[in-house]
Amino acid sequence: MDIENSNIKKDENSAAETEKYMEQVKESARRSGSAKLYCYDWMSDIDNPQNTSKLVEVRFKNTRKDFYVNDQELPLEKGDIVTVEAAPGHDIGIVSLTGDLVAEQLKKMYGKKIPESFKKIFRKAKTVDVEKWEEAKALEHKTMIRARQIAKDLKLNMKIGDVEYQGDKTKAIFYYIADERVDFRELIKIFAEEFKIRIEMRQIGVRQEAGRIGGIGLCGRDLCCSSFITNFISVSTNAARYQEVSLNPQKMAGQCGKLKCCLNFELASYMDARKNFPDTNIALEFQGGKAYHTKTDVYKGIFTYQYKKDDVPTFVELPVDRVKEIIDLNKKGVKPETLECAVDSSEVEQIPDYENVVGQESLTRFDKKKKKKKHNNNSQNHQNTQNDGVAENEDQQKNPNEKKEQQVKNPQEQRNNSGQYHHNKHHNRNNHRHQEGQQKNQNNGGQNA
Repeated sequence: MDIENSNIKKDENSAAETEKYMEQVKESARRSGSAKLYCYDWMSDIDNPQNTSKLVEVRFKNTRKDFYVNDQELPLEKGDIVTVEAAPGHDIGIVSLTGDLVAEQLKKMYGKKIPESFKKIFRKAKTVDVEKWEEAKALEHKTMIRARQIAKDLKLNMKIGDVEYQGDKTKAIFYYIADERVDFRELIKIFAEEFKIRIEMRQIGVRQEAGRIGGIGLCGRDLCCSSFITNFISVSTNAARYQEVSLNPQKMAGQCGKLKCCLNFELASYMDARKNFPDTNIALEFQGGKAYHTKTDVYKGIFTYQYKKDDVPTFVELPVDRVKEIIDLNKKGVKPETLECAVDSSEVEQIPDYENVVGQESLTRFDKKKKKKKHNNNSQNHQNTQNDGVAENEDQQKNPNEKKEQQVKNPQEQRNNSGQYHHNKHHNRNNHRHQEGQQKNQNNGGQNA
């Protein structure tokens, strides 16, 4: 009886843990970008939307997604774990998108070739289904390591990149990469005997492998193949040439070893901008020699040419219209004096129709102004004495005779003034020494204390 009660408690604890796990999956699915190939549902905040589509998008391990029909009209939300139809048996996945946006995702994935029928959703996953699903996922890594060892022993030129178990643990998909055709009939027999499951081999490319594994690119963001790219388009070196990118294989290659997919993102705009550009292989002839193309700023429409002036390489930037004009002149046998076009001074000197009254064009108008430092009294006294000396010289120049008479009349007064000056100077010096002595005594007293 005690053993039965202990088993019941274990079952209750496992059921509670499974329900908690299902809630965590649902919460994580609601977060933005919580899964690979995430699609933002911009209709999620609309109250009571009119759902005219019964199709539901369900995601599985890594980047694998598929579409299923909700015939039973179950109240499904993003993040719900559902049991879906598989061949054979059933599989378990997570709802990633519902509503009318599923039809748009269908067009994005299949284009005009949308299939007529889809597999069904059986029910929301039960506790037993989720537990079995977790057991199957726990076997995937061990199976992959063992499968790689078996393929190595058979000396097959292939790489097993990932293994995915079906939700009911009756079938496993082995994703592999191979440059050539591989005869893996013997390999499948060994896998079936080793793992006791149904085997399915699925070949993928290196780009798909990078999308399944994931990672961070040089830009600091998630890899494009694991975040939003579903259809992989071949990337050629012409895309780099059009965009004036240096043909360095180490910088142009992604983590998969192939050219980066992002080289195709802006290719159309570069091709459109270069439609009216002249041939850069044509050298420009002028009276100073020949100029050869070195660089192009596509969006600004500026070509950079190089020529030698006194055996010194010189670079000049020319607009597209000027380059076309020089090429037409060269075809007619005419060589212009210079490459640069004549600049009209009236076009350069443009008088604005407003006045910068409040300094709105100044970048430092909000900066705090530095306060002027106050000059010391000594400098002011020195300046005052200089001013007094200048005024005295002016007075002396104006009335030289009067100054001499004053000096002759009052010699005794000058002696008294000079004596008084020396007396005041001596008195101030004594006061200063007395203050220094008091300060030293105070410092000594503080140290003794």
